[in-house]
Amino acid sequence: MKKIAVLGSTGSIGTQTLEVVRNNGDIQVTALAAGRNIKVLEQQIREFSPKLVCVWEEDKAKELRQMVADCDVAVVSGMDGLIQAATEPSAEIVVTAVVGMIGIRPTIAAMEAGKDIALANKETLVTAGHIIMPLAKEKGVRILPVDSEHSAIFQCQNGEREHGNRIHKILLTASGGPFRGWTREQMAKVKVEDALKHPNWAMGQKITIDSSTMVNKGLEVMEAKWLFDTEMDQVQVVVQPQSIIHSMVEFEDGAVIAQLGTPDMKLPIQYALYYPERRFLPGDRLDFWSLQDIRFEKPDMENFRGLKLAYQAGRAGGTMPTVFNAANEKAVSKFLKREISYLTIIDMIEASMEAHRKVEHPTVEQILEAEKETYELIESRW
Repeated sequence: MKKIAVLGSTGSIGTQTLEVVRNNGDIQVTALAAGRNIKVLEQQIREFSPKLVCVWEEDKAKELRQMVADCDVAVVSGMDGLIQAATEPSAEIVVTAVVGMIGIRPTIAAMEAGKDIALANKETLVTAGHIIMPLAKEKGVRILPVDSEHSAIFQCQNGEREHGNRIHKILLTASGGPFRGWTREQMAKVKVEDALKHPNWAMGQKITIDSSTMVNKGLEVMEAKWLFDTEMDQVQVVVQPQSIIHSMVEFEDGAVIAQLGTPDMKLPIQYALYYPERRFLPGDRLDFWSLQDIRFEKPDMENFRGLKLAYQAGRAGGTMPTVFNAANEKAVSKFLKREISYLTIIDMIEASMEAHRKVEHPTVEQILEAEKETYELIESRW
């Protein structure tokens, strides 16, 4: 029986992880953590019987305790509670599916406790990759990517890593989002409802907005740098509108290996949980007889400046990726609340990066301080 903890259990990745658990009879959920959606969390507690559950807000945790008083489960809250969930003693793998930099501390705590990480919280590596990757090596724990693109790269390397065959180039695919081919003038009138209509993937609100601006792809480039020990300029973004090729790897001899499949997040989730075993996964399959072509395009970094800024932040390193990420988090939050226009998201990121004094090799405390300073800058200007 494989035992797991799921951080962010009520979100898109979290609920799909529990669907994988539901479809397999040999995974036990020992801990769950969520933000404030206690109605869904109660249902998860009653179905999966975890030992420990964390709710971010204490008032919601108190309410949940009353709702599940008849269940044998401990309900905790806050960052301390999140770390408790990440380090629940019996869990072997921790699925980190929380959104934002809140995932850094529990991920580090889980690794220090010797647990493998099924990583869906890209902000952890984007902002603290220089801490996370050496720690994984020191503790002998595995970081198993859950993002479809990074899982694809990971799968393309199977059998190559063991023989010392190094990556020459990563070809990180992108759908291009709902506004592929649009100009900035066209995007000036984009509303929240427009940006939440992703052409291929069903995801949470924040990541869907990030995909529309291509900021998400920029974060994935920075994440890939750390996961696969490459330089930023070894990661090339390729727009593949059908989301059939999830990413590719070019090796030093020029050979390119690609991972293909339908756009279903349960595949990389299940692969991470059972790696290196492949299990049957119900769902649609690619039909190559009806698939007439696969198209590729070069990303438009002028109209989608978020991707261009991500490369700049990744090359700069230090606390600059933190500023990029934090500014985007705050900007997307404001856009979803209809406080700013769509194009202002990228303007906020650029202004925050220009104002920042970079710290090299930051500690976790310095990373979180850079996040705080970025939030304060944005609030003072917008």
